[in-house]
Formats: sequence, C-alpha cells, structure tokens
Amino acid sequence: MSSLGHRDGLARNYPPPRPSPRPHNTVFDNDTDILPASPHILTRQPSQDIGDRQDEQLPILTHRLRHTSSILAIVLSDEYIYAGTQAGEILVYGLRTFERKAVIEGHRGSVLGLCLNADHSLLFSSAGDRIVNVWRTRDYTRHSCLYSSYDVGDIFCVAHSSVLQTVYMGAQNTSIQWCREDKKGTHAAPTKPAVVAIRDDDFFESRSVTGLRTPRPLDAEDVPRHATGGETIEIDRQNIIHFAHYGYVYCMLLASSLPGSASNQEVLVTGGGDGVVKVWALDPETGAPSELFDLEDGREEGHSILSISLNDSFLYSGRSGGEVDVWDLETRQLIRNLKAHRDDVQTVLVGGGFMFSAAITGYVRKFDRQYNLKSRLKAHDGRVLTSAFTYHRRRPIYVTGGNDNTLAVWDVSDCVTIPMTVSRTSNEQLVDSLGKFISFRTVSSDPHCAVDCRRGASYLRSVFKNFGAATEMLSTQADPNHSYNPIILAKFMGNPAHNGKGKRKKILFYGHYDVVPAENWNGKWIVDPFQMEGIDGYLYGRGTSDNKGPIMAAIFACAELRSEQALGSDVIFLIEGEEESGSRGFEQAIRANKDKIGDVDWILLANSYWLDDRIPCLTYGLRGVIHAKVQIDSARPDMHSGVDGSAQLDESLKDLVMLLSKLTGKHGDVKIPGFYDPILPLTQQEKQLYTDITTALVQRNPDLGDPEALAKSLMRRWREASLTLHHFHTSGPENATIIPRSARAALSMRLVPNQEADKVATALVEHLQSEFLKLDSNNTLTITIDHQAEPWLGDWTNELFQTLERAVMSVWGPIDQSHRRRSSIAPPHITVPPSKDATGYFAAKKSPTTSSDLANGSAVSPSPLSPMSQVNAKLEDFTHTQTSKKGTGSPTKRRSTGKRGASVTEIPPAPPPAPKPLQKPLYIREGGSIPAIRFLEKEFGAPAAHLPCGQASDSAHLDNERLRLVNLYKSREVFKEVFREVVGR
Repeated sequence: MSSLGHRDGLARNYPPPRPSPRPHNTVFDNDTDILPASPHILTRQPSQDIGDRQDEQLPILTHRLRHTSSILAIVLSDEYIYAGTQAGEILVYGLRTFERKAVIEGHRGSVLGLCLNADHSLLFSSAGDRIVNVWRTRDYTRHSCLYSSYDVGDIFCVAHSSVLQTVYMGAQNTSIQWCREDKKGTHAAPTKPAVVAIRDDDFFESRSVTGLRTPRPLDAEDVPRHATGGETIEIDRQNIIHFAHYGYVYCMLLASSLPGSASNQEVLVTGGGDGVVKVWALDPETGAPSELFDLEDGREEGHSILSISLNDSFLYSGRSGGEVDVWDLETRQLIRNLKAHRDDVQTVLVGGGFMFSAAITGYVRKFDRQYNLKSRLKAHDGRVLTSAFTYHRRRPIYVTGGNDNTLAVWDVSDCVTIPMTVSRTSNEQLVDSLGKFISFRTVSSDPHCAVDCRRGASYLRSVFKNFGAATEMLSTQADPNHSYNPIILAKFMGNPAHNGKGKRKKILFYGHYDVVPAENWNGKWIVDPFQMEGIDGYLYGRGTSDNKGPIMAAIFACAELRSEQALGSDVIFLIEGEEESGSRGFEQAIRANKDKIGDVDWILLANSYWLDDRIPCLTYGLRGVIHAKVQIDSARPDMHSGVDGSAQLDESLKDLVMLLSKLTGKHGDVKIPGFYDPILPLTQQEKQLYTDITTALVQRNPDLGDPEALAKSLMRRWREASLTLHHFHTSGPENATIIPRSARAALSMRLVPNQEADKVATALVEHLQSEFLKLDSNNTLTITIDHQAEPWLGDWTNELFQTLERAVMSVWGPIDQSHRRRSSIAPPHITVPPSKDATGYFAAKKSPTTSSDLANGSAVSPSPLSPMSQVNAKLEDFTHTQTSKKGTGSPTKRRSTGKRGASVTEIPPAPPPAPKPLQKPLYIREGGSIPAIRFLEKEFGAPAAHLPCGQASDSAHLDNERLRLVNLYKSREVFKEVFREVVGR
C-alpha cells in the first residue's frame, strides 16, 4: 500500500501533525474575498498589509500539459521539465516545444520529490515506495536505487550535494538519511532488487495472532517498467538521524554556505511537520549532517513547514494555514509573516526578484521584494501541489503542478531584473503574435464578423509594417454598393548585395486570414476557439493551422532574414480574406493591381497538411471544385398527400430524386458523358511516388493494411474526379403529409488536372437538362453554378520543388519513418485499373482509408510505452539485426571453454552506426481545392508549389483545430531556407 503523505491528505502508519489553528487575521476565502476570521491565540501577530489588490497584469499561461494523475513534484533543467506523478511516473517535457519526451515508470508509489545534480546529468526521485531512484538524463535509464535499512515510510524530499557527492532524503518516519556516491556507509544489495519496494509493511501487513495476514494483490510484486538495471544500494543504519523533526520531513534544500559565516561549506536546510526549520552543517568527510540551529516562530504545534526556498540570506517557508514566513539567516530573525492564502501553502519559491506562493486553493500569488502583492491568478482547478522557476533562454519560466492532472507553464517576463533585449522574432514573439491574430473572428462567411475581419486584416498589416515590409490594402469591391474583405499586399525586399550577376528571385507567398466559423455552444472545443491556448505541445484555436499559423511563420522567417541581412529573394505576400468563401473578388482585385504586385518567379503557399502526423510532405496537386444547386419547382402550392396525392401528380421532390439518380452509378461512377475523358493516365514516375508513400505509411502503421489497396484509396481521393450530394431542402412545413412545391439539392464535383471547370459545369447542366426532359414533367428545372475552381498540378521535378525539398531535409533532418509495430510487409507493387472501366475500377467496393485513419495510425506518443531514447535504441538494434541477417562477410568464431564441451560464440563488435540519412519528404496530392492557386499561375506565368505545415490530425475546419509547436517553428525555418537561397545564379 502506497501513500501520498500530506500532499493529498493520506497517511500510512505515522500520526500526522495536528491541524493548525486559524490565526487572528484576515483570510482570503477562495483566495478572492476578504472575510473576518475567528480569533485564536498566537504568540505574535502576522502582518496585515497584504490586500487582495493587483498592481500588475496577470502572468500569461504559456502552455498547459495534461496527464492522467496528479503532479506532485517538479524540477527544471536548462531544457527540460521533469514532473513526478501520483501514479509513480516521471514525465519529461521539452521547454522549447513542450512536447513530451519520455514517461519513466519508475516507482510503485507516488513520486514526492525530484532533484538534479549540478550538471543535470543525474535525476533523483523519491517516492511513497520507500526508495530513491537515480536516473541518467542522457537516456533515462536507471543509474542506481537507494533504500534504507529502516522502514522510513514515504520519502517526501531528496537533495543532492555535488560537492560532497552525497544524496540526502527526508522521510515520513521523521528521519533524515544520506548516502555517499563512494558507497561509504552502505551494505551489499539484496539478491533481488525487487524486494526493495515490496517489503512487508510493519503496520498494514503484520501477521495476526494466528500467523495469517491479508493476501497481497496479484500485482503487488510487479516492478515498474523502467525501475530495472543499475546498482541497488542499501543505506547503512549509521547514516540516519532519527527524529530529525518531530513530524514528517516535508522539504529540504542545500545552500552553498551559511550567510555571514567564514566557512564556505554547504549546509542542509529542512522543514518538517513540527513547524520548525532546521539548518544542518555537513561533514566534509562523511557528509553527515549535524544540527547548527533551528528557526521557530514560537507558535503552537501543528503549523507544518510544507515548502522552503532560499534567496541570498533570506529563507522563505510555506506553512499549513496559509502563511509564509521570511527569515534572515544572518541574524536568524523572523522578519516577515505573510498571510498569503486562506489554506495550506504547498509550495513557495523565489525567482527573478519575486516570491511566488501557491496553495491548495488552486491560487498563486506573486509578491515583490517589499512583500507587496503584485498579482494573483487561478493556476489549477484544484490544489497547487508543486512549482519551479528557471530562466529558459534568458526568459523567466514559472511552472506549477496540481491535482487537476496538469502542469501549467507561465510567462513571468516582468521578473527580468537585468537589462536585456528580447528579439521580436523569437519563438515566444511568434507565438504571441499568432495568439493575437487568432483572437480576431475573421469569419468571412458571417456578416456579423465583418468588422472583426477588417480588424484582423489591420492587425496583420501592422505586423508586416513593424518588420519593415512595404504594405498596402487592395480593395475587393464587387460593385459600388458592396465590397469583400481586403487583400493585404506586403513586400520584403531582398539584400541587394545578393544580386551577383543575375537578379534576385521574386517569390509570391499566398495565404488567407479568414477562417471557417467556430462556436463552442456544444462544448466540443476544449478552449475558446478564438483565444489560442497551448496544450500538450499544440496550439489550439481556429485558424492556427488553416492558415494563420503558416502565414505568421513565413512573416517571421522574412523578418529574421531581413534583420540578418540574409534575405536572398524578394518576397511578396498576398493574403486574402475570402478564401473560405470561394475567394470572392480575388481575381478582379489581382488583375486590377497587377502592376503593384510586379513580376513573379515562384508562387508558394502553405495551406494544407501532411499525410500523417510524422512525415513532412510536399504537395504537388490539388483537385478543382464545382458547387451547384439543382432545384425543381411546381406551379402548384404545397399540398396535402392525402387530399391531392396521386400517381398522375408530378411531385417536385420525386422528380429531383429521379433526376439526381442519373448523375452517379454504382460505387460513385459519374454518369455525365465524357466526364472521365480528359483525366491524365498515371505515369511510371508518379507511380513511384505512391510506392514511396505507402512504403513509409505501412511501415509505420501496419494496421493500414494492404499497401496496394492503400495506394488505390489515395489515388481515388487525389487523382480521380468525384461527385457528392450534400443536402436537400424542401418548401412547406416539415411534416410527413406535405407534398412540397419546391425541392432543392446542393452538390459538388471535385475535378482533377486536365479537367476544365467551365467545360465540366456545362456538361453537368446539359446532362441534367437532358435527363429532366425524359421525365416528361410539368415542373420546371433550375440549375445554379455557385462556385468553381480549377484543379492544379505542379511539376514536382522543377527548381522550386527541389529548393523546398532541400530546405525540408535540412530543417527536419533524419525523419523517423520506422514502424510502430514490426511489419513484414514489403514495398508494394501497385497496379492501377483503367479509370474509365466501370467493371474494373469501380467493381470492388472497399472501405477507403481516410485522413483520420492516417492521423490516428501515425500518432506516436512516448506515453507509458517507454522513454524515447529506449524507442530509438530498439529501432537501431532492429536495423542492425536486419543488416546482420544479410551477412557482412565477417566469420563467427567459436572457442571451447573446456567445460562439458560448452562453447562461447564470439561476435565481432558491430561497427559504429552510420549517420542516419536525410529522408526526403513525401510528394503527395490533395483532395481539397484552393481556388486561387491555378489562377495565380496563369496570371503571373510562374510555377507554384505547396508546403504543408500542419499534421493530418490538425482538425482544420473541425472542432479543436490545432497546430503543433514543433511544426510552427520548423515551418519558419523551412521558409528561411527557401527565402535565403539565392537561385538562378
């Protein structure tokens, strides 16, 4: 049985400290309202100068990281967050992208304490299973396991002295123990390391007078997955101080020396359930602590010290009851007592010249050097159990963890106490600008959002202007009485020094700032869709992926190159505000302002997604689209089927159904004459692209099934035209007896390269009219073409695509295309039946592979699978094994041991692994449509290419749209590589 100790109110076999009396002071009910408290006797009055005011704006929540159990301990390195959980795991997150790097299943009890050694090469974890594990941060394997000769109960805290090479731990049985790395004061390890965590508990597992005891659960002797390997060390009985406190030892830290002391030797500071802070001298030979003095404010027992923090000569202690004591270690005087919260202060620390206190109420308070309250925030929906502070790339980071199973990362940039310049094009500035961009409801299809669309366009223009681009708003006025959202024209001019003998390339970047509607009335969004939030390494919000995130990445790429005087091309941005509404007014505006835009060599856009979630892609083809409405009207009004219905009556809805049935046949075969005739055949060169795709996808996810079937499914989505019925609408009330006067259906047709939208639209109208005449109906037919866009097919072998390919390979490096589960499926041989053969291509009905299948199948999380380093090691081992099977020409040697004929096989050592080759991106096509791309190619006579920035699981146009932080940062770097490159030399 494990316990959480004080953190979640559970104890195991030792009496908890007595509850603290409520002091006579103001208390903050729910940390917001001030209410009078009942008077109690205290030896000294706490200060009452802390009101509930806020002099500054709140810290900004940068990111929230979710898990499945409470976060009880946090420690930060220069690049990583390490978090201990109630489930015995240690989570590892990157501070740059907040991606989860590993989940170490290391303890059978809750992880209550974490610390790092001086060079961050070792991580120490203490837990409710009575052991301390030491982990290598290089690969997250276990270095050693420490345990006590005594039943110490939960080990609440752990500290490491790099000077003395000694580990200290504070325990539930009121003791402090230590262990030197040279193993002085240790005994031989037990035969089975597993017994460390499953020894009999003296209280809960003691035998009855009959010699019987409660049977253990079946999994009682299970060892956590990664709690293996390394050396198991038993701490000697002499390396313990019994009753170091008269209560649990909740917290400890090491100080380099005691302020005001001539000695430079480290000291240990501990806090316990007896309400006392103790300072211990450390023997330089043995590491043994000896008490120097204690800090006690003279109040009654029960005010436990739950956390401590040290800053210069001042010691801060968070107490039960909501108070924080500030001690001067030089004079050993209590100089301040703050009533910071209405309940237990679970964690307190000092960073950047401020003191942060957090309580089980879920609130965090920040105090300045004069102990004035500067800000207050609700950090967690539950108890705040732990916190940490660091500077990451010169920016202050404050991280909290709570029993709502989340970590919260806060931007506390006002804590910067030294002058410094933060680049406007840093990752933080990029995310900040994107968040502001997302906040504008730029929904082009909603007239109520017209003002926000203009504000969003103005904000984007201001971003361009702040980075030095020449900008202009292009009007999209359709007529004197109506205009659509404007187009932003912005130009970044390349460095003239890069001209050389030729002229700089001119790259036209196309994007759109409008988005599809997003409302959260049904509660399906996990955030406000127009208030971007970072969660689990992703940025959630409408437009993060489509298309505001990629636009902002491209802008920042230009800005950084310009500041470095390394912009090798002229980059022209055309960002429209009507793409999600069919690019209304776009073509007219571009033609009218073509002189302002100037000549163009390349066209680049970033408005789609990878095929799965792991492998970067380049898109070389898009389908076109036709949206149409088919309506049949009767000269008669709506009628009652019982009164007027008969076989001789021409019903509009019946006619519509019969007419639409003439559009498609079995398995979706389109029956419009000549519909498939222009479609280009599959070339051998393009066929190889599908082989590359299916090889990569199936290797990663064998559940995708037969590679040939997968290839056919992709071809049907990308290079086969289709027709879809979307919805019906009828006149009259919606009841079962009405014969509607009018019936209307909406449909769309997806076109592929070499089909022309005008010709297909004409063929559709002619076919419907011809089939309607055959019905011999008295009703009338109306066909409306609402929108059409041409398909696009790029040349993936041209200079533009080759430049993008080099940039992707340079930025993303070796791409992990390894399978999640081993598969013996060989690269597929793809056979494509003729597209016009109804008995061939459409004969076999198979469930298609959807984008959701690809996204879900490729999602790789380090969750409790194993640390990523172990995953990579296994993949390398597998690769080496496969290589060895092919034979290396090195003979295997055998030598006899001379014992019963046994022999030992000597295998020559494997050569060092070769560097992983750079993996080319996958070349894909898309089933969707972008109206502007083919128009821009024709208008400017320049080739276009498409760089997908997002992943397949981005949920663009759906609830919970998101963009991975890594993809945002990497996309900016890819754009930099493309815009930097001087081509045409």
